[in-house]
Amino acid sequence: MAVTIHDVAKGADVSVSTVSRAFTMPEMVNAATRRKVLQVAEELGYQPNRAARGLVTGKTGNIGVVVPDVANPFFSAMLKGCTARAREVRHVVFLADAAEDPRVEAEVVGAMAKQVDGVVLCSPRMQPAQLERLVGTTPIVLVNRDEAGLPAVLMDSGDGARQALEHLAALGHRRIAHLAGPPASWAGEERLRGVRAAATASDVETVELGPFPPTFQGGVQAADLALARGVTAVLAFNDLMAVGVLNRLAARGVAVPGDISVTGFDDIEMSAMTTEPLTTVRMPMEAAGRAAVDLLLDGLDAPEPSEGAPTHRWLGTQLIVRSTTAPPREDTAGGSGVPRALVGR
Repeated sequence: MAVTIHDVAKGADVSVSTVSRAFTMPEMVNAATRRKVLQVAEELGYQPNRAARGLVTGKTGNIGVVVPDVANPFFSAMLKGCTARAREVRHVVFLADAAEDPRVEAEVVGAMAKQVDGVVLCSPRMQPAQLERLVGTTPIVLVNRDEAGLPAVLMDSGDGARQALEHLAALGHRRIAHLAGPPASWAGEERLRGVRAAATASDVETVELGPFPPTFQGGVQAADLALARGVTAVLAFNDLMAVGVLNRLAARGVAVPGDISVTGFDDIEMSAMTTEPLTTVRMPMEAAGRAAVDLLLDGLDAPEPSEGAPTHRWLGTQLIVRSTTAPPREDTAGGSGVPRALVGR
């Protein structure tokens, strides 16, 4: 039989109303009593009725999370952080996959609004005006997007791109391809800004290609274009694209890093599993998910934040050097920067 609130009250030797307040209005219950109630509830396996609690508190105990592509390991890792933190604070996560479609993003936020206490929007592709129209429909926290004065958790993509390009420049590369991802990606804009600044400082020529889909197939598509432009290194928008690049280069008989160096971005799990483990920039994906839930709940607890209260949280990035980057070959054809090994391929 299901454990009831009466069972918890009996086990904790308190009234039913005290048990109810311990879950719905904890500030009204003595701390020691509340701890005893929660301990008994946990021992008995009691689960409070969320619908009933919502009628009292006006909160559902649910959090919405919207991602552009749930199949992308980057967002899977971020979701893992969201759900882990939500579980710790007795909340449930509702997930929506927007399929890289800004129209779908807006629709699912609207659909979720009455069922959740707030929404975490991960790397939204919406235009600024679309985001602004959502303000006020439900509390929103952005991840990897700085827009419309909304609270946000931001990973320092610009600095990560700087680290990657300076690494390639230090190895001796002077003509590097930058493979852009989705045109609506805030992180992509930040990475391009970091690449351009570092290239100028390092006296490196960058070849900007794209945009490409942020997928394995997008990398396959980009690889041929990069080779045709005579670069000695490639900096891909993300690890999925970088793995696609590696696959296409292998199919064409191009050695990595012997003929060309490749770097990715994100440090998803598979980046260390490729034939040549991928040099990449580590993004704190799980930490960002946890921080986004905290920022959302902080806003729910204090809808009118005090002056000076942080609404943005910045997380650092780190270059992870593995096996897909090395100094370029010295033998180039006609000064074009194309390794002789690639001529005619």
